[in-house]
Amino acid sequence: MTDQSHVLRELVELMAKALVDFPEQVEVKEVIGDQTTVVELKVAKEDLGKVIGKQGRTARSMRTILNAASTKLKKRSVLEILE
Repeated sequence: MTDQSHVLRELVELMAKALVDFPEQVEVKEVIGDQTTVVELKVAKEDLGKVIGKQGRTARSMRTILNAASTKLKKRSVLEILE
């Protein structure tokens, strides 16, 4: 793997861009704390529903994938979807 610090950010960005109608408006920021990395996802207002999904299923799935990748990198991370 390349630079490990950006792997999680790139993973979230890739998943989000695959889901939305306006991929150019996808913004992913990584806030690195002492123990946990917060990955902030911002999409176009029209795409918010696509990223969250019915009853939050899509968001939950993205969090599960992020969690699995984080565990592999021996890190802890949280996905926050910003409005």
